Amino acid sequence: MSEFIKTYQSEIVYTAILLIILSVIRAIIVLTVKKIGKKSGTTEARAILIGRYVTVLLVLIAFLIEAFILGAKPHDISLVFSSVFAVIGIGLFAIWSILSNITSGVIMFFSFPYKVGDKIKIHDKDYPTEAIIEDIGAFQLILREDNGNLTTYPNNLILQKAVTLIKKDALDDRDGSSIL
Repeated sequence: MSEFIKTYQSEIVYTAILLIILSVIRAIIVLTVKKIGKKSGTTEARAILIGRYVTVLLVLIAFLIEAFILGAKPHDISLVFSSVFAVIGIGLFAIWSILSNITSGVIMFFSFPYKVGDKIKIHDKDYPTEAIIEDIGAFQLILREDNGNLTTYPNNLILQKAVTLIKKDALDDRDGSSIL
């Protein structure tokens, strides 16, 4: 075991430094996302979801850097990543709708002007909707219409349609209590 450590001492040190740096970067980003979430009035669950996305991205970056630390050549890494991305690209093309909803959910976390509890009107020519936002998820908005129906609306479509704010925090006015 001590021979292994002596042989790969520099790689072990560089790996430890990489893990420490990426852990600090992750912590800073997650705290920043939570502060932005509190400041903009979004739910903690959405901030945690964005934190998970950041963690996955940092793990992928760590694998790439670790490959260089362990002595992989750029040509070898590019061959592996191009092959993996080709397979993933074909697979993701089949589920592009899900990815666009997730991406829209991330965009909405940072810049969506409406919050849970607001009553909005979506100007959709096929299905115009006037409802209260009950939840903003990773894939869709959950809306409660005036007649009590629960409607889900995909995140990617909400960013493409005109939306009017009818009433701020309409959940409190609905029955005197809030679900929050």
